[in-house]
Amino acid sequence: MVDLRAHLEDIPVFKIVSEAARECKVDVYCVGGYVRDLILKRPSKDIDFVCVGSGIELAKVVAGKLPGKNQVNYFKNFGTAMINSGDYELEFVGARKESYRKNSRKPVVEDGTLEDDQNRRDFTINALALSLNEDNFGELVDPFGGVKDLRRKLIRTPLDPDITFSDDPLRMMRAIRFASQLNFDIEPDTFESIMQNAGRIEIVSKERIVDELNKIILSPKPSYGFKLLFQAGLLNHFFPEMVDLHGVEKRKGQSHKDNFYHTLEVLDNVAEVSDDLWLRWAAILHDIAKPPTKRFNPKVGWTFHGHEDKGARMVPGIFRRLKLPLNEKMKMVQKLVKLHLRPIALVKDTVTDSAVRRVLFEAGEHIDELMMLCKADITSKNHERVKRYLKNFEKVEKKMKEVEEKDHLRNFQLSITGEDIMKTFDIKPSKVIGEIKDEIREAVLEGTVSNNYEDTYPLMIEIGNRLGLKQKQKS
Repeated sequence: MVDLRAHLEDIPVFKIVSEAARECKVDVYCVGGYVRDLILKRPSKDIDFVCVGSGIELAKVVAGKLPGKNQVNYFKNFGTAMINSGDYELEFVGARKESYRKNSRKPVVEDGTLEDDQNRRDFTINALALSLNEDNFGELVDPFGGVKDLRRKLIRTPLDPDITFSDDPLRMMRAIRFASQLNFDIEPDTFESIMQNAGRIEIVSKERIVDELNKIILSPKPSYGFKLLFQAGLLNHFFPEMVDLHGVEKRKGQSHKDNFYHTLEVLDNVAEVSDDLWLRWAAILHDIAKPPTKRFNPKVGWTFHGHEDKGARMVPGIFRRLKLPLNEKMKMVQKLVKLHLRPIALVKDTVTDSAVRRVLFEAGEHIDELMMLCKADITSKNHERVKRYLKNFEKVEKKMKEVEEKDHLRNFQLSITGEDIMKTFDIKPSKVIGEIKDEIREAVLEGTVSNNYEDTYPLMIEIGNRLGLKQKQKS
């Protein structure tokens, strides 16, 4: 185990907090996540301090002792204070005890002892405290066996889990988030309680739920967290569309794959190659419209025609409901969902410059993410088939590189602008300008003209004349 006292003595901030507490005549402890991560040998820059007294007053004294100018941001209603000092974010709070009303996760807070404060912690591994007091500096206070649970890789509540989760239902999400991030098990009684209390998640705001969900999505193997959310019955309360992916239907001896578990495989595959949260969301949503588009045709079996287009249309509604950002991140996810079958189609067909150009144009700056998603989407149990598809993808990527170097379609801008069309034909903004640009763009994508002014200008004149427009006479 890490030499905790030696660690505290190596980092000046702990000595400074200890001295400040002595001056304020209060006991102080480093608590929670920092202690847990220290024992697990995980890096952490957020340090929480609990003092038996005023956390705000202690923070003010600490700020005066730290090197440089340090602003104390404090929240009087919550009795907390924060200081950003170099690499660290320090948070100070007075020890407290909490009690809850049935229909709210906002506790009634009173001053308390260290024991009271540890009692209110969510899990045993987060209820660890390191003394910074002169008489027992560096001593670990572990009333619930948190160190033992760290060794056993176990998530467990300090008190009765039914009370813990009923009081603050967000802790159910946090239990699964920690299990997913740390690759820990959830202790059976604790998990049973999550299943029993799953409905209580309804009183938690979507913002708080999705904050935890995004942390699960960003964990090393996010499928683990999603399986726990599904098994516990939590997922259905805020993401029913994903639950709808679960299950296999069989007709006339033909069945389709379980799209829930397929989606999780794709998500894990993406997680192996990218930390991008929004690419991971695209993996989660790429087949989200398979349930509403599922049809059985006796001749060909199960089909999901148009699920990519319907899925893209579902993305804004899901983002809006989950309070995810309705900005360029959402548009990127929507685009990847819409296009996720296109590169696979290139693999199956003879790869033409025109087909490659269209995918490059439509994917734009997100072509790399699209290719990562498409490769991740190959989840057959037939390893030879997967190998063959990936080899074909290499050919497609090579072709894309050649076409991109030649035509610069990643950030495609047509060489003819609307301004050019209006000046040439002396017309005002109108629908016909869009029609001319669309036809020129099609010609460029088909490869019949190059995207340079010398080639596209004569084509613009030809299209304009065909549409009955007359070229402006030069004076």
